[in-house]
Amino acid sequence: MAKDIFERLIADHNKHRRLIEQIERTSGDSDERRALFEQYKTDATAHAATEEVTLYSTLMAEVTMREYAQHAAADHHDIADAFKEVEEADPASSAWLAKFKKLKDTYLDHLKEEEETIFPDALKDLGEDKAVELKDAFNALKPEEIERAESGADEKIADKIG
Repeated sequence: MAKDIFERLIADHNKHRRLIEQIERTSGDSDERRALFEQYKTDATAHAATEEVTLYSTLMAEVTMREYAQHAAADHHDIADAFKEVEEADPASSAWLAKFKKLKDTYLDHLKEEEETIFPDALKDLGEDKAVELKDAFNALKPEEIERAESGADEKIADKIG
């Protein structure tokens, strides 16, 4: 069990890495590919939203960490756009594979940056007690964000304003 927000987030990251690997082993327009992609998209979307509400909103209040938080939120937006591009492509096409590879590369680069740079600096800035408190907040909120992701609530809002 994760001791703080950073271990909890890395546990999700590892889950997403495994899903990416499983998706890469699928082929064509299969039920397995569609189901795994939907699982990945839902969990990664809920993860990003929960991470922004818990960790990154807290970091926005810290002058030394604000730039990290803004950059991570921009990455989340780019990743959401990449998910939409993959979802709109034919799963049996080479275009789908190319869009999925772009999503994968963007996502894995984001995870690396978080794990190697943002999280260690944020832990130093916030301290262990706050990191534990944020883990509890993350765990409490994520199920609600999964429901929102499954319902497409955020996509409907984005369509209205975008």
